[in-house]
Amino acid sequence: MDETKWYLRKAHDNSEFGPVPFAQLREWAGEAQVAPMDRVSTDRVTWVKAPMVPQLEMDYLIEVGEDQYYGPTTVGALREFLIQGEVTLDTKITNCKDTTQLLVKELLEPQNNPGQKRISTSVKVNLQQRIRELESRLDVERRAREAAEHLVQKLEQKLAELAKRQ
Repeated sequence: MDETKWYLRKAHDNSEFGPVPFAQLREWAGEAQVAPMDRVSTDRVTWVKAPMVPQLEMDYLIEVGEDQYYGPTTVGALREFLIQGEVTLDTKITNCKDTTQLLVKELLEPQNNPGQKRISTSVKVNLQQRIRELESRLDVERRAREAAEHLVQKLEQKLAELAKRQ
């Protein structure tokens, strides 16, 4: 069994994650946590763009506008983008392995393409969405708490000033 550890470097801020086993890196890619410009490495010296590692299955190019594309990315990322409303079932995608073009619904809904294996929206993706919602609510509550703490601090200062005057 291969015990090679992998590192992920995010393109937007050069933050690094790892070392992790390849299975973890592959899971991140499937969960839309690895972007096409992110880089991966086993030694933190030689870095390659994540889509260049075939086992990550970042095989799909998404047409996001006329002559505008995102990817390559994974089926998991396509599913995530669909849930978030960033793509529709009629969004065109290209399989980079064989250059075939299809619609998201042809990949995700086998009744439209009987030759394709069903790729269902997993409980895990739904849980990730719920976690994001909870994190957002937590952030709102944290900001409200910070504002209240700031107000209490101001009131305490005013109270101390009044006490000094008496």
